[in-house]
Amino acid sequence: MGRKSSAKSQTRPSSSGPGGNPPEAARRSYTGLLTVAIIVLAAGVGVYVATRPAQSETAAAAPAAPARQTIPEGPAANAKFGPHKQDRLPPLPYDPAPARPPDVVRAAYIFAAEHPEITGYVPCFCGCERMGHHGNDDCFVKSRNDAGDVVEWEPHGTECAVCLDITRDCEQMYRSGASARDIRNAIEKKWASFQGGHTPTPRPQ
Repeated sequence: MGRKSSAKSQTRPSSSGPGGNPPEAARRSYTGLLTVAIIVLAAGVGVYVATRPAQSETAAAAPAAPARQTIPEGPAANAKFGPHKQDRLPPLPYDPAPARPPDVVRAAYIFAAEHPEITGYVPCFCGCERMGHHGNDDCFVKSRNDAGDVVEWEPHGTECAVCLDITRDCEQMYRSGASARDIRNAIEKKWASFQGGHTPTPRPQ
């Protein structure tokens, strides 16, 4: 009977390896799971590190909201010079591909030169306040002498359809007898929904 018990104990499968360690298959399974967990954790850390700088750069690159323009009081800088007929104007700026036909561009420059009492009170909406412009007059005239004659043009007007269209509207309303105040109000109303910008242009007194 002692021999049978001994035989049974010899044929019964052992649940542990030498020294009481887990079987080889269980050990391999445990090691595999641990390896997968480490890989997943490392991948998660890598994704976080890789995307964090990109998010910071995006936040840094986002443009700040434009400051609300304050409308200054008092007359426009060049309004005192108009209406002003000038016998000889400087050559117009050359643009091989102007934003409007050449005759429209020329008419806008001449009107701006002769009527700063109008264009000086009309804002521009193309965003040119970032260039230091204070009104539609600055889109065409860079400088005048003490007599009010144009001595240097602003070339920006040749390439900007917004500037040209505003000045053309000013001229048409002026020819029909509208005042500077009426022209200013009409331009403001027409371009109110345009999101390009707004120069800090004084209102007519």
